[in-house]
Amino acid sequence: MNHTVGMQILGPVIALAAWTMVMWLWMYATRIPAINRLPQPGTPGADQGWTAAMLEDMLPREIQWKAHNYNHLHEAPTVFYAVALVLAMVGAGDGLNATLAWSYVALRVIHSIWQATVNKVMPRFALFTLSTLVLIALIVRAALVLI
Repeated sequence: MNHTVGMQILGPVIALAAWTMVMWLWMYATRIPAINRLPQPGTPGADQGWTAAMLEDMLPREIQWKAHNYNHLHEAPTVFYAVALVLAMVGAGDGLNATLAWSYVALRVIHSIWQATVNKVMPRFALFTLSTLVLIALIVRAALVLI
């Protein structure tokens, strides 16, 4: 039995996981300096600590966009990870399924960059919808393999 058959889909899995860490770095590279520019807790006129909601109001929206996207990379992509791993386990993660997986990753990366920089909602929604349609195709293809 060849253990590498159908494993091409793992490349996109690792690529999206790596991209998530890029967004994590980008988020903190912009967020920490912005937080450091705020009045520090315990100083006159400052609160004794910030809640997430307070930071949402205090930090510039362009800074928050990166954090929002980082959170989004832990939502729908979790379904992608599960389906891709199933396809790899049953040896069906190559060919069209691998191409769909790479397409999903590319759309999510473009979505991340758009949300973190421009963040106009309708183009972002279009990118999200396209990536979701690709994910649905992967789910259907995985279901057909398992039926």
